[in-house]
Amino acid sequence: MKFKAFLTDNGVYLLEKRFLPALDKLGKTCHVYLTRDHAAFLHNLLNGHGLHSVAQFRREALFDDYRISSQNDDRIAFAVDVSLLHRAVRSAATVCCGSSSDGSNNRLQIKLVKKLPPNCTQQMPFLTFETRGYKSAVIQDVPISKPLSRTQVLELQSALETAQDLPQTLVQAPDLVQLQNFVDRMKYLGDSLNVFISKYGDLHVEVSATLISLGAEFRKLMVIGEKADAPAEDQNLSAQSRSSRSILRGDGQSVQVSVKHFAKSLQCHLAKPDCAFYGIAPQGSCLTVIFQFFIPGTHQTDKSISLHCRLPVLDPGSS
Repeated sequence: MKFKAFLTDNGVYLLEKRFLPALDKLGKTCHVYLTRDHAAFLHNLLNGHGLHSVAQFRREALFDDYRISSQNDDRIAFAVDVSLLHRAVRSAATVCCGSSSDGSNNRLQIKLVKKLPPNCTQQMPFLTFETRGYKSAVIQDVPISKPLSRTQVLELQSALETAQDLPQTLVQAPDLVQLQNFVDRMKYLGDSLNVFISKYGDLHVEVSATLISLGAEFRKLMVIGEKADAPAEDQNLSAQSRSSRSILRGDGQSVQVSVKHFAKSLQCHLAKPDCAFYGIAPQGSCLTVIFQFFIPGTHQTDKSISLHCRLPVLDPGSS
């Protein structure tokens, strides 16, 4: 089992300044999943608990001179502490982004190694970042879990493929920071959040307590997938009435999720997506948030980068 590559300048920027800060907010540890063509950072895909997130990159978006081999069809996966990974990339980037005295650029190499830690008798796996300058070298060793077995890698691959399924209707979210500020105020009222989405482009979020409800409604949002025209007779009704009528027509869905999970998913704004879409999976199995990235200077989707979250649905009787 071998992995070795050089992080490009763009790869260092994407990880250090955008994605690792966001992933650190989603959970302490994640799985790094490396294949011949992609590198992915996965939260909670191997267990049914908590918020699931998938950040996936084509290898050329992050790496140069990419080499991987394993008996698992050249696929390697392991768990890592996200904050330690971020700290190592940030520290190494401080060195590699400068130029050596002979004018050549330093390069940041990343590889899997086994080393004997101090006061240990058994070698342990590490993800090593190595930068060689003109007169010095900086090496950062990030401890990782034992690489996943063939069975676990297949299970992870299956979970990743399942996580790619899209809801039939997606509505474009309003400004994520604005939505985050609103949710920050809502979270003091309760632990669960009701989310309603319609084919008309409606997004309604609400927290209810014993004596008070606080909600926000966003209408006429962009819709991707199945869409419909809002009935004229519903225009002057309350948000609750419109939601109920659209659900009866089969044009809307509503789920209840954890306020904590919803707030965490909004931390993905740190990855600087250009826009985000919300959707509810068939049978209301989860709330999906898909973050879209554009090629710089255009409005064309950057297909080399993807990020989405899946929020588990609460049992309505548990709140």
